[in-house]
Amino acid sequence: MPFVRITLAHGRSLEDRRAMAESVQQALVETAGVPANDFFCAIHELPPEDFRFDPSYLGIARSKELVFVQIVLNAGRTVDVKLALYARIAEKVGQRPGLRHEDVMINLIEVPRENWSFGNGLMSYSPAP
Repeated sequence: MPFVRITLAHGRSLEDRRAMAESVQQALVETAGVPANDFFCAIHELPPEDFRFDPSYLGIARSKELVFVQIVLNAGRTVDVKLALYARIAEKVGQRPGLRHEDVMINLIEVPRENWSFGNGLMSYSPAP
């Protein structure tokens, strides 16, 4: 049920982009109870001049290697699960493809279960009671 968008400046290899997607998915499985085969990810590359960010917002030293990871997922996970997810994503993409923790910005968007259709024009999950 999560949908992951990874946005980065153009220039990373196909292998690195795949590693980012797989690492985020592994972190979701390990920390947020996501089934391993529930894997939907889109990677967006932008020209460097269109990839804009503050290099020191909140005292974090970001480089031109920064990636944005946005995850749309069902509402209801605890703050502790989210903290674990953030840490595990940073750790996993640090291992593969080798991103610095400072260069991983994560944003969660929580939605109700009825906001998903995985195909056939049908609501994939029943509304919560």
